Amino acid sequence: MALRNASVLLFILVLLNASEGSLVKVKNGGYEDIVFAINPEVKEDVKIIEKIQEMVNEATSYLFQATKKRLFIRSVKILIPSTWTPKNNYTKPATETYNTADIIISNPHLKYGDDPYTLQYGRCGEPGRYIHLTPNFLLDDNMLSVYGQRGRVFVHEWAHLRWGVYDEYNEEKPYYIAEHKKVERTRCSEDILGINIIKTSDCHGTNCPTKACKFDTATALYEEGCVFLPDTFQFSQESIMYSQALSTVTDFCDSLNHNTEAPNLQNRMCNLRSTWDVIKDSTDITSSLPRPDISPPVPAFTLLQYRERVITLVLDGSRSMMQNDRITRLHQAVDIFLSEIFETSVYVGIVQFSTSASVISSLEKINDQQRQKLKSLIPSSATDERTNICSGIITGLEVNKNLDGSAQGTEIVLLTDGDDNYDTRLCFPNITSSGAIIHVIALGRDAKEELENMAAMTGGRYFAAFDHLGSGSVIDAFYSILPVDGDELHKTIQLESTALDLQPRTCLNGTIFIDNTVGNDTLFMVTWQAAIPSIHLQDPKGKMYTKVDFSSNTTSKLSRLQISGTAERGRWDYRLCNSFTSYQVISITVTSKAADENVPPIQASCHMNENTNNYPNPMVIYASVSQGLLPVTGVTVTAMIESQSGNVVGIELLDNGAGADLAKNDGIYSRYFTSFTVNGSYSLKVKVISEDNKSQLTLPKNRALYIPGYVDNGKVILNPPRPNISDDNLQLNFGAFSRTAFGGSFVVSNVPLDLPPDFHKPEKISDLEAKHVQFRTVLYWTATGDDLDQGQASKYELRMNSDLKGIRDHFETSTLVNTASLMPRPAGLQESFIFAPEDMGIRNGTILYFAIVAIDEVGKKSDPSNIAQSVFYNVPPPPPTTTIPTEPTTAIPTEPISLSLVTSAFNTPSKDSNGKISTLAITIIVCSTAIVVGLLVCIVICIVARKKK
Repeated sequence: MALRNASVLLFILVLLNASEGSLVKVKNGGYEDIVFAINPEVKEDVKIIEKIQEMVNEATSYLFQATKKRLFIRSVKILIPSTWTPKNNYTKPATETYNTADIIISNPHLKYGDDPYTLQYGRCGEPGRYIHLTPNFLLDDNMLSVYGQRGRVFVHEWAHLRWGVYDEYNEEKPYYIAEHKKVERTRCSEDILGINIIKTSDCHGTNCPTKACKFDTATALYEEGCVFLPDTFQFSQESIMYSQALSTVTDFCDSLNHNTEAPNLQNRMCNLRSTWDVIKDSTDITSSLPRPDISPPVPAFTLLQYRERVITLVLDGSRSMMQNDRITRLHQAVDIFLSEIFETSVYVGIVQFSTSASVISSLEKINDQQRQKLKSLIPSSATDERTNICSGIITGLEVNKNLDGSAQGTEIVLLTDGDDNYDTRLCFPNITSSGAIIHVIALGRDAKEELENMAAMTGGRYFAAFDHLGSGSVIDAFYSILPVDGDELHKTIQLESTALDLQPRTCLNGTIFIDNTVGNDTLFMVTWQAAIPSIHLQDPKGKMYTKVDFSSNTTSKLSRLQISGTAERGRWDYRLCNSFTSYQVISITVTSKAADENVPPIQASCHMNENTNNYPNPMVIYASVSQGLLPVTGVTVTAMIESQSGNVVGIELLDNGAGADLAKNDGIYSRYFTSFTVNGSYSLKVKVISEDNKSQLTLPKNRALYIPGYVDNGKVILNPPRPNISDDNLQLNFGAFSRTAFGGSFVVSNVPLDLPPDFHKPEKISDLEAKHVQFRTVLYWTATGDDLDQGQASKYELRMNSDLKGIRDHFETSTLVNTASLMPRPAGLQESFIFAPEDMGIRNGTILYFAIVAIDEVGKKSDPSNIAQSVFYNVPPPPPTTTIPTEPTTAIPTEPISLSLVTSAFNTPSKDSNGKISTLAITIIVCSTAIVVGLLVCIVICIVARKKK
């Protein structure tokens, strides 16, 4: 038995390693089971499938070369919507779902263009969430001149998704002044050649006269509207993360050619490391040896099509379910699940288990009549028997097979307290061979680790629902089990979910907002434990609903109010009061659906960066707010993390591009979490509120570079202008809204009984900016915290250097700036500091580099910030002195820095008293000539070497 258990455990570990975050595996250098998923809203067109295959075939050889002959694509699966015509070569999916796909094909909500992009918001080296491609990108060959060959674009995005590297361009800062005092395009490598032009005002389509860019006297950079057109032929082979569209670009920038000065996200997020330095540290590379002796094989494709959704509820009826009123909470949640969450036409079965399992209902196709029938079969009591989870799972799989003889692609929702009296691992081989997806809702604090493993290895979701939370967390878990086919328009949206243990004659008060994107099938649900509470609900027009307007079920202890038609838009206020003689948990859940099938509803989701964690490592909370595929910014997002002991921590999440947050205003709200109090499970929920109409849509970040044109043999070739989206198009005019999302649970271990105070140092400042204003430098950044990005630091240490490498490698010995007058603000607020650099020999063209650290109350220092640059230009000449010079002098130029910044004027050579040129002057002329000749020889040698390369 011990040997068998060890074999099963090894089997689990292999499966978990393969499926963590993605179904993709790497085997002998080949990526297997990359999943593409086509959104059900995409119009049927088999050419999309053909173009995906062509793109992958192009990508595999390009990927093989880019990874130095290590990695290629061996197999790909394409998920086809059920709305498309079935074909004989479309097989049934197993654990592949739209929600876990690596690449999604979907129409953009607004016509903002067809930029491929990757949803990526983790730290350097952390994988992204998914790649998004539009049907138009795949079908329109005119896109090739803009983005390059599709296989090349795919490798660019795959580097985001798989290896967590970032773009080497910056559309917000397209130019910068390099250390050699020349204006440069933000790029990597710096050897990418091209011209800087600006389109004239008399543009007509692609017929656009151009002119050379001028300099902006306010910035010393090129004027607004200036664009960089690369040459079609380049000597440089780097870099894929700058412009994979160039046919000569085949490699990532490495430590030898990486441009550390460029103000791009790769430098900021990866601490100036090159993309290849990050990629080569990934497990994909370290586990795959170079294979120069082979050519990558042609990828294999499997076409999968969604069929009917089949779900069996496997419900625990053992004696431990009698504790803490668990059976009542089970009844409440399953009642709501059957009534409201299941889509029409889903096949549903019910199994109850204890020592053995019994089928309460075989598969029934959901309609209004069947919903009522199934609800009447929900268990309302438990047996006095022990718990055998495997018996319930195996019976549930047999029920799922009744539709077409196979459980593959079907789902099981296991609701149990997890206190198994048998070895849960014994049925793992049966589970994995079935191809079914298993979601687990674990009640209480006794759930075994095997349940989390069961969900992970089948692509399911795992939720911990604590006893003290009442029914709320169980209901939230059911709402979080999303449709597997990506049908967002018919999905139920949670507007509110709150539970509170109320003492007698106390009330739970709250407000929700129903906006214009939702309102259909709006449902208010109130649960209780002992007696129906007093209910007062007021709509935006002042109409009052009380408990007499709610239909109540004393068995499930659930009251519901269904709003007919479309609910009133605006503010709804509720008040729920405990009329019982002792404490009882009262909860309210409010849901709705899209009001218009052509307008996707605003949605929220959340998760932690890891499912397991060891103290004292910090974790990161992520919440996403979006409409369709467009992020929503400017809303208030609050995370509530609850431990299994009942301690609740509320944290406001920020979208400010500082601390744990990657990019400002990208619709991803983040914050560190370090308030661990006990070992065990924690649950995550977020609440989203927008009351002031300041929220708006924004375009996704990490988009493939839109090339405005090229220079081919000296001829300028322009691409069509990029689609322009005005602020009016991005403004949300749907009214105030509220959303709730349940992020499941995570497990923390090694938390000590006595928590050490002030363990974490301040988080690194990552958004330091410098600006030259008259004779001074103004610095801007976001305040960091005392502990990571929370609290308030005690002081700052600001240093500057005229050498980039100096401040990067020797921060502690760079010149210290006096910041005694600067008191840090609370984390997340904006900071600014202005001063006049002294003793730095400031003149036109002087570049100063700045970095800053935050220091907490016990002296712990953050890592040095990103490096900010301040360039001094238009510096006035020094004030006249009382000493009259004996010879003419040349004043410091006052014009802005030119393109080359090598326009230094030479003074007239000095003469002696007889008017003859002095020996010193002759020596200077001869030496200068020798230097110029030497430089010319070096330039010729470099050109010849590049051509050979």
